[in-house]
Amino acid sequence: MPEPSSNPIVAAGNISNPRKPVTVPDFLSARSRGVKLTVLTAYDYTFAKLLDSAGVDALLVGDSLGMVVQGHDTSLTVTLEEMIYHTHLVARGTEHALIIADMPFMSFQVSAQQALANAGRLVKEGFAHAVKLEGGRRTADAIRAITAADIPVMGHVGLTPQSVHRFGGFRVQRDAEHLMDDALAVQEAGAFSLVLECVPSETAAKITSRLRIPTIGIGAGPSCDGQVLVAHDMLGLFEEIRPRFVKRYAELGQAIGQAVEEYCREVRAGKYPGPEHGFK
Repeated sequence: MPEPSSNPIVAAGNISNPRKPVTVPDFLSARSRGVKLTVLTAYDYTFAKLLDSAGVDALLVGDSLGMVVQGHDTSLTVTLEEMIYHTHLVARGTEHALIIADMPFMSFQVSAQQALANAGRLVKEGFAHAVKLEGGRRTADAIRAITAADIPVMGHVGLTPQSVHRFGGFRVQRDAEHLMDDALAVQEAGAFSLVLECVPSETAAKITSRLRIPTIGIGAGPSCDGQVLVAHDMLGLFEEIRPRFVKRYAELGQAIGQAVEEYCREVRAGKYPGPEHGFK
């Protein structure tokens, strides 16, 4: 992964400061600075480079890749080796954003020591800056063990996709007291931030006001300290599921389809390649 420069750039007699890498302390101070945090998923070099260049604060290498990249119905099939691989690809394309890697199903549930060892691999082999664990009170011991080794942890409560079978599907979580207890447990265990997924807006607002660490919402309303979306959803690249909370900022799936159709027509009609595409 290229080393981002911290020195001023001198060009045409003008000095401009390059955008600095986003850090965990930047997340922790965002609320006091009045800054809303932006997070998107990325799974490979090309997407990471595009999203990072556009100015996103953090890239989440989500186990959602099991659905939007691998084509499964859930994220439960994703392995630790696959997460390390995809995190490494994202790291190669990132210069500024904080890189957060999901810990996949059964990579942290067995014991705190298992969680620590696997988190270490995501940092050492995948070049993640932080890891994300699903669950509240039940994962507090794992979070404690990982953060004790100075590996930053992002928590995740509410709709935790790895619990899809227990929830009976991808459902909004409405038990406000349970959610608050989980959020406080994650904070006290040492997490630097917390994802709130599919939580009523009022509940998310109360949790955010209670916590010292920033909350990152996904289907949790506008009161969170930041937002995260699956990039394939917001760019119109994934059609199988269209969550209510997703705003489609582009319809790239349609654009790609039209481009491929035009390519096929031109090749079949002998219009491509033309003389300008060849060598003499």
